[in-house]
Amino acid sequence: MEHQHARQAFDNELLQLEHDLLDMGSRAEAMVARATEALVRLDETLVREVFSQDDEVDTRDKDLEARCLRMLALQSPTGPDLRVIGTVLKVTTDIERVGDLAVDIARCTLKIERELGETKIVDIPKISLVARHMFRKALEAFVKRDLSLVREVVRDDDDVDALYRDLRDQIHDNMRKHPDLVVSDSWLLLAVHHFERIADHAVNIAERVEFLITGSLP
Repeated sequence: MEHQHARQAFDNELLQLEHDLLDMGSRAEAMVARATEALVRLDETLVREVFSQDDEVDTRDKDLEARCLRMLALQSPTGPDLRVIGTVLKVTTDIERVGDLAVDIARCTLKIERELGETKIVDIPKISLVARHMFRKALEAFVKRDLSLVREVVRDDDDVDALYRDLRDQIHDNMRKHPDLVVSDSWLLLAVHHFERIADHAVNIAERVEFLITGSLP
């Protein structure tokens, strides 16, 4: 009976880990959405909101890491349980990095605004939407333990890469036409690259979910 209670407590802790991981992911995605709006509107108030949200994501990252390490030390899990905890540890790192990239995008916004630049020369909302959709889908794959969603995320990465190259070419073309905007356009190019990196982290999460499901590295 004591073993049964201990097992139930462990299972409950695993469920809470997964719930809190998804909450952290939702907060990071909201940061990216807010950073996107800030970039499109060149809105410094929204930039500050992104900065303030980063502390919350970082706090959750540290909390989840500490809880995972404690469970590993005290419970010595094996098999599927070990894979769940290991996956949470890895995925929190990617989620935290997505939050950091949202901050980086917000910083680019400040640079562009101070250079009197423009961001509407390229479709920022489009690449943001695709990257966020991949991120959300990767977390959904984790919740559902769904390999088909994992495959979709990996396939979608090709679309983001193609879109990034297209936007990069548009920005380079604008630099040639408007040499006075080279500095601000360079910051815009960096911001676009950050969205592409968010998609890469979605792929990382998807690949970690594949390991969780199959026990084999992709």
